[in-house]
Amino acid sequence: MFTITCDNVSCYKVELQCVKEKTFSQKLEDGPHLQHFIADTYKDYDGKLKLEKGDKSRLRLPPWLKTEIPMGKNYNRIKSQLRQLQLSTVCEEARCPNIGECWGGGTHGTATATIMLMGDTCTRGCRFCSVKTSKTPLPLNPEEPLNTATAIAEWGLDYIVLTSVDRDDLSDAGASHIAETVKEIKKRTNILVECLVPDFRGNENCVATIVNSNLDVFAHNVETVERLTPFVRDRRAQYRQSLKVLKTAKEYKPELITKSSIMLGLGETDEEIEQTMKDLREVNVDALTLGQYMQPTKRHLRVIEYVTPEKFKKWENIGNELGFLYTASGPLVRSSYKAGEFFLTNILKKRRNKQSENQ
Repeated sequence: MFTITCDNVSCYKVELQCVKEKTFSQKLEDGPHLQHFIADTYKDYDGKLKLEKGDKSRLRLPPWLKTEIPMGKNYNRIKSQLRQLQLSTVCEEARCPNIGECWGGGTHGTATATIMLMGDTCTRGCRFCSVKTSKTPLPLNPEEPLNTATAIAEWGLDYIVLTSVDRDDLSDAGASHIAETVKEIKKRTNILVECLVPDFRGNENCVATIVNSNLDVFAHNVETVERLTPFVRDRRAQYRQSLKVLKTAKEYKPELITKSSIMLGLGETDEEIEQTMKDLREVNVDALTLGQYMQPTKRHLRVIEYVTPEKFKKWENIGNELGFLYTASGPLVRSSYKAGEFFLTNILKKRRNKQSENQ
């Protein structure tokens, strides 16, 4: 069995310019998207946005992090197929506001889904993540690559993100399993495939296995700044090791698009965020997403700060100045981000057309 997930809470970009240009009737036709009201809410909000040192309280959720769930045109069809296949979805269970937008194509016209491979139990215990953990998860299902490819071939999607739990119990940390899934998908469809992969304990052979699978985007998240990494991520997930994984993927295949993500609101400073962005550019990462950390349960790390949409816009501008191919930055942006996938889809399709013309 595999799980469809929409990567935590949501994945919207704050597009203030786009909001201003739309008429009221257009907004009604588009549905209750966050960007339609976010610009008018955060400036008037007078609630507490940051905890001071020693403050043990919890911050209230600001209005720009509250959304309705829009339903795209393909939503009901995919949901019906999932029921027939008896597949569980984190998207539905967590009431992800991006579920209709991702499955249906939404305003961007690119239908996407994020599939979590290798079970629902991770061998690591990062303090921001609510996925179940165990030293000995269930064995891999050898039929999963084929079953996954067969299922999604009927969904009419444009872009698939394959993500997974960490499987340190396996000799190759699951690299060959992920790669086999990519190959099965490519046999049956022209869907663009992004793999959001673990660090494979820094094993370069595992990275090569993924790179050689014919995927379109190689993603691995640094998650947070270097200083906070030991407190936020599992002790085996090291900041420099993550950078090495991204660098290695690019060295194996320079034309491959690489991607990473940073959560904000865990106590990082502006200087640390900018340094992290520079570190990612130094290893030639092409695409970057920055989003708000959301505490999944009371057992997990508290939110230290709710970053305003205005501040996220600043990081988007800095990302563009640093030379990222694409920077998605907003309160509800996640590593699997709808508009980012739309943007990357256009780039990848143009590359495909150019290659066809040259042949």
